[in-house]
Amino acid sequence: MKAIICNANDRLVWAEVPNPIIKPGDALIEIHAAAINRADLLQRAGQYPPPAGWPEWFGLEVAGVIVALGAEAQAQDEWHIGDQVCALLGGGGYAEYVACPTEMLMPIPKGVSMQEAAALPEAFGAAYLFLFYEARLRAGDTVLMQAGASGLASVVIPMARAFGARVLTTVLNEKVAESIVHLKADRVIDTSREDLAEVMDQELNAGHGVDICIDCLGGENVGRYIQHMNRLGRWIMIATLAGNMTKVDLCALYVRGTRLIGTTLRSRTPAQKKEILSEMVQKIWPKVENGEIRPTIWRTYPITEAEEAQRMMAEGRSVGKIVLTVK
Repeated sequence: MKAIICNANDRLVWAEVPNPIIKPGDALIEIHAAAINRADLLQRAGQYPPPAGWPEWFGLEVAGVIVALGAEAQAQDEWHIGDQVCALLGGGGYAEYVACPTEMLMPIPKGVSMQEAAALPEAFGAAYLFLFYEARLRAGDTVLMQAGASGLASVVIPMARAFGARVLTTVLNEKVAESIVHLKADRVIDTSREDLAEVMDQELNAGHGVDICIDCLGGENVGRYIQHMNRLGRWIMIATLAGNMTKVDLCALYVRGTRLIGTTLRSRTPAQKKEILSEMVQKIWPKVENGEIRPTIWRTYPITEAEEAQRMMAEGRSVGKIVLTVK
């Protein structure tokens, strides 16, 4: 089969690789579409290797059709050849086929295309983990989502709002703010002309301070911002695109009961991922099917143009998810 690999010049090429080996509990998926995630860029830079047992090529989420099942998977009789599914992977999604444990499979929600479905497993799984497992989201909470034009934000914002949260998000400028109007955040903070700490104080004084922050930026300002949360606030650290270091007033943390939590979906055990995905299908899929929550697809590329697609993400050009079409 073919997959996207890095050649000797660190360029992404569509090349022959070994066929997947189907384990007893696996399904073999013929991939129709695969979504790009920032973790792919980190993996390419040597900073985020795939878990043991997964292919070395990129791809954490796909949509496609089951074309074969291992013996144990057949005996369970939960999934069948011909089922249309989306799947959360440890790697290997930029390819024609992937072998995946059946516990990482989900049905494609009704009315959702293959391209949309490919954008569900990682982004929706991560959003669900951050909001409901780590932050314990409740109706009436105020959520701050950093980097409002990101693929993750395109899920977190509508997901949080669908469950009764007030949502704030940050953008770099007015043009980006205009591009995410469809997400219907309650307040979009243009950091080119507004200070986030001052905005957080305004929200706090108005009686709806930030209870939860989903932060993919990090950087030196985290220590300043975190002091302006509501009491018992939960600051969820998921990446550090703006830098790894900050200074935190630890006294302010314990006095206000603030929690600084680091987490990722990829590092979770298979059993934990299975639990998250199963809950997500029950709780989130109905809201996907009725249109309350849908992925924002910024652009699709043929799989052979993965180099260009990754470049768009690396340059911060995308607003929402980038998807590769395979079949």
